[in-house]
Amino acid sequence: MENSARQATRLDAIHGRYDPWLLAVSAALACAGVIMVGSASLGVAATHAVDPFYFLTRHLIFLSVGLGLGFWLMRTELKTIEQHNQWLLLVCVVLLLLVFVPVIGKQVNGAKRWINLGPASFQAVEAVKLLYIVWLASYLKRFSEDISATWGAMLKPIGVAVVLVALLLMQPDFGSSSLLLAITAGMLVLGGVNMPRMFGPVLIGLPVLAIIAIAEPYRVTRLTSFLNPWVDPFGTGYQLTNALMAVGRGEWTGVGLGASVQKLSYLPEAHTDFIMAVIGEEFGFAGVCTVVGLYVLLAGRALWIGLKCVEMRRHFSGYVAFGIALWMGLQSFVSIGVNLGLLPTKGLTLPMISYGGSSVLMSCAALGVLLRVSYELDRAQRQVARLRGEAGQGQGAAPPAAAASNTGPAASPNTRSHDNARGTSRLRQRVEPSLGRSA
Repeated sequence: MENSARQATRLDAIHGRYDPWLLAVSAALACAGVIMVGSASLGVAATHAVDPFYFLTRHLIFLSVGLGLGFWLMRTELKTIEQHNQWLLLVCVVLLLLVFVPVIGKQVNGAKRWINLGPASFQAVEAVKLLYIVWLASYLKRFSEDISATWGAMLKPIGVAVVLVALLLMQPDFGSSSLLLAITAGMLVLGGVNMPRMFGPVLIGLPVLAIIAIAEPYRVTRLTSFLNPWVDPFGTGYQLTNALMAVGRGEWTGVGLGASVQKLSYLPEAHTDFIMAVIGEEFGFAGVCTVVGLYVLLAGRALWIGLKCVEMRRHFSGYVAFGIALWMGLQSFVSIGVNLGLLPTKGLTLPMISYGGSSVLMSCAALGVLLRVSYELDRAQRQVARLRGEAGQGQGAAPPAAAASNTGPAASPNTRSHDNARGTSRLRQRVEPSLGRSA
């Protein structure tokens, strides 16, 4: 008992390390956001007759609060977050309902997506994305075997997603609805769902989404203007044509930081939804490729960390990493695609770069959770390595008589390797069971 207590103390003294690649790419995106919001918002500030650095100042405030939230989550044990998973789903529903409450909800441009916080507004769906990912990760861990074996276990998270999407469509917010459904499908696939069973909901869901998309005249207008924006360059195609002119003007290396012309009241939402077009104009093809590379690195690294967590049977951590990777990857893909004229216009920001308090806050929170996943993964790997080393030393110091008692006069190599593997398996289970499913 005393030896076990000493060993547990030694393991508790082992600390992990935050993934340096995630830290680097997060810092790079945050710095790029500060630079580009400062540049792209100058024309918007002039239009609104406010201080030239009004939007930059607010962005820095939101970023500072977001970094504080991210640091707090980086130091919070994932098992503590997992224990409150059921409450997180309830919070998602409450947040999406609050936008319809008079005084609390705030309507902008005909959409009820914001919660009024006095000096600022908060877009509820940004928090819902992260909270829903955490809940779904917990669900996939708890019902991992049933997900691949029964219809009911697979349809429950889909039903939850449909309820959230219905609330989003009432705001209306078709872009976030589609993103939430895509994240759900991706996490179910990565969670081991039976693929033939997924075809049914997908075959039903895609036509329904298509009908919803064409039910509103403004969505049809967006689709037709996307197919040929030059038919009405001063009307329905105004945003896209100006975005394409900005990207085209940047050519290979851009016109230089601050030298964009399109941001001077020509390109609508230059500091939010269309900030990538300003990047293309000021930094050219090289700048666009750099930003795309940062998001590819972020999503790829998150998927790799999630895979390593699953291999170590830390399934909750792995699924959280998968969900955040899908969120950041898909949202950045859609935002960049809209700016380059590859996708119809959607109101999705570029994570960590676009101006917007809600987006910046929750992107920082998501990266904080992701960094915590990398920390606990590294800590578990170090603990397993310590246990393996101690097990190897103990086996090497075992007296011949002890070995003979198990294997006879001469233990066979196969028997020893089987015993070593079984011992290592027991040691791994002592470190990893808190967030992994049972063997």
